[in-house]
Amino acid sequence: MIDKKEFLSLCNTTEAELEKNGILWNELEKTGAVYDSINDTLHGISKDFIDEYLYDIEKAGIHSYRYRIKDTGHLLEKIIRKKRENPAKFEDLDHTNFHKFITDLIGIRVFFLYREDWVHFHRYITSIFENNPELYVVDRLEDFDDNPDHYYIAEKPKVYKRSGDTRIYDSKEIDIIAGGVYRSLHYIIKYKGYYIEVQGRTLFEEGWSEIDHDIVYPYHKDDEMLTDFSKLLSRLTGMADEMSSYFRRIKNSVEEDNSKQ
Repeated sequence: MIDKKEFLSLCNTTEAELEKNGILWNELEKTGAVYDSINDTLHGISKDFIDEYLYDIEKAGIHSYRYRIKDTGHLLEKIIRKKRENPAKFEDLDHTNFHKFITDLIGIRVFFLYREDWVHFHRYITSIFENNPELYVVDRLEDFDDNPDHYYIAEKPKVYKRSGDTRIYDSKEIDIIAGGVYRSLHYIIKYKGYYIEVQGRTLFEEGWSEIDHDIVYPYHKDDEMLTDFSKLLSRLTGMADEMSSYFRRIKNSVEEDNSKQ
């Protein structure tokens, strides 16, 4: 059970402010209780997905992977944030249907050693799951397929990248979102009755993301000094990835020259 006082303090809000935005604490408690009751189910689904599709990392075209189930407190904080940011879109979200609105209850991250290796995973994931634009979700309630045996990609894949990054991710099959400090591929997959968010990034990008989430996001994203340092670290991360790719290109060139001798 979430401690109300501690939770509201962490979110820098009050119960009165929540009610002002149409968010009732009683409803949040119900959501938390329902979510806790399905936690074991979500863990099982996560492991099934990994065993079936990611365990053979060479086949999947990745370096490694990890998974997590969203923390209850983070789920409630996200619901509050979404309802504040877009009241109309999330007006009908409640404890009976939050799994239709929140697409990252299960989060799986796959890692690449080199940034350009994303294409191998993209070809793999879009070949094993139905990727029909007609199935992409527009209305979270109306477009939710209640058939747990229908596995498919539920949103157009997208990539977040910094302005000035190389055009390595450019593809008509992916929406490009540029201008931030965050770098990651995103796939939303409907699997066994729930959405799974699969993120793809390099090992360097994962290191930056973990540090940013530990220090900045979501509770200190308005702190100018912390966000400035995070942006600097993000730029250095991008440079490290570029250097890694150059290292491999040099190595391949040397091996090619040696093979001709």
